Amino acid sequence: MLQKLSISNYALIDTLEISFDKGLNILTGETGAGKSIILGALSLILGQRAESRYFFNQQKKCVIEGTFKIAGFHLKTFFEDNDLDYEAETVLRREISADGKSRSFVNDTPVNLNSLKLLGEKLIDIHSQHATMEINDPEFQLLVVDSVAKHPDLLNEYQTKFRAYKKSTAKLQQLIGESDKAKADLDYYQFQYDELEKAGLSADEQEQLEQELYALTNAEEIKRNLIGANYLMQEGEVSALLQLREADQQLISLSKFNPAIDELHERLNSAIIELKDIAAEIENLEQRTHTDEPRAAEVNTRLSIIYNLQKKHRVNTNAELLALQDELSEKIRQVVFGDEMIEKLQQQLNADKKELEDLAGQLSANRSKAIPVIEAQVLQTLAEMGMNNSALKVEAMPATELTRTGTDLVRFLFSANKGHALAEMSKVASGGELSRLMLSIKSLIAKNTALPTIIFDEIDTGVSGEVANKVGQIMEQLADNLQVITITHLPQIASKGQSHYFVYKDDEADTTRTRIKQLDNNERILEIAKMLSGDKPGESALQNARELLAP
Repeated sequence: MLQKLSISNYALIDTLEISFDKGLNILTGETGAGKSIILGALSLILGQRAESRYFFNQQKKCVIEGTFKIAGFHLKTFFEDNDLDYEAETVLRREISADGKSRSFVNDTPVNLNSLKLLGEKLIDIHSQHATMEINDPEFQLLVVDSVAKHPDLLNEYQTKFRAYKKSTAKLQQLIGESDKAKADLDYYQFQYDELEKAGLSADEQEQLEQELYALTNAEEIKRNLIGANYLMQEGEVSALLQLREADQQLISLSKFNPAIDELHERLNSAIIELKDIAAEIENLEQRTHTDEPRAAEVNTRLSIIYNLQKKHRVNTNAELLALQDELSEKIRQVVFGDEMIEKLQQQLNADKKELEDLAGQLSANRSKAIPVIEAQVLQTLAEMGMNNSALKVEAMPATELTRTGTDLVRFLFSANKGHALAEMSKVASGGELSRLMLSIKSLIAKNTALPTIIFDEIDTGVSGEVANKVGQIMEQLADNLQVITITHLPQIASKGQSHYFVYKDDEADTTRTRIKQLDNNERILEIAKMLSGDKPGESALQNARELLAP
């Protein structure tokens, strides 16, 4: 239930705070005083879009805050699903800056506007005289039936499985589309794969071939330089090795004069041995180097194959070609095994559909049992409000396929007068009759669901006298099960409230402001007397007001 509403800088309100009671709360005041402004401010924390042009002071931000007592209304799952801290006393806050930017909070945790709206829908149902068209909405009509059928767990199970079924159906269509496309492309995939497989690629082959081709192409120059190097090292008359050996002999002849020369001899001898090895390898490499035009042609051909494949597939390395070959292999495999996957998913969908049809059958059975109850109780409530000749028929027709709510299409047909044919309610009922009809239906919903708060915004339009008194009694009964907040101009209804709030304009300052105060018993007598006879009620009006307020 709504415990407290705080409003700052909205329309004619600079600051305002209201604490509501449980049961039936009444809001009265002259037309234009600001009753609907308060309701508009409340709607902001229920997710409605805001416009900064409605601010009291354009230089300040607008802040609306509502404190709700939510224990016992099965909302913990919603808080868990939306990663919010659950509190038995929950605060919804909306801040709107002058430039139109908005921030929303639930228990000081920032939330998006959609989350605020979803939570608001679970906390308050606002019904105005302009909202009676909702009664013609097939979804609302089905909601009425489901509330009386009392199968929320069954409906939730069905809807959870239906969402999964729709996702699987979409997945099946995707697989079928991919399979059809893959089958159309199979020959192309197979050709590309066969071409790559026939090439017999290896990751490092290109680099090795390029090195080999370079050596074959430059074999004469390589051989010539190797011969030259070998000549300088050991073949020439003044080769490096010959001169080093002569130098070594000179050191040996001097070793008797200086022992340190022995160390130099050893080092030089090691160098001679190393250079002999190098010369031998140069000679060996020279002998193995030769021109081989057939091999060069063979390497050129192989590299051409590799280069052409890389160019064709727009890659730069064999590794990328091999990755593409694996990718093509997987596509071919998917084509081969795609039908099997589709068949398995289709079988699962058939089983899921059978389960959904069974659940939908249970929902339909429950709804069929609820329909006579709805017809009887709504007509009984209407009779209490002076509509004794009303007729209501709730038709349930099978849908052609599974829907989000099962396999039932519901239609409410109504007649407010004896002898008139049943038809859609908007076509056969006046504004006042529709208001009473909606009140009857809302009363029925409230008896069967845990709705915290319902607000009626002047839905008593078009009724008066004893009918108004009956409407007030219905609201009073409704308040036994939930918090009811009613904006009314009728004294018969105003007198039924446990708490009475008076909305008025304060013109004492430079700027008109909307104010609200909770009336005590004497103030209520005076206010209801004014509603009965005008601003200066006589004793008879005051006495009539006392009688209306008498328990």
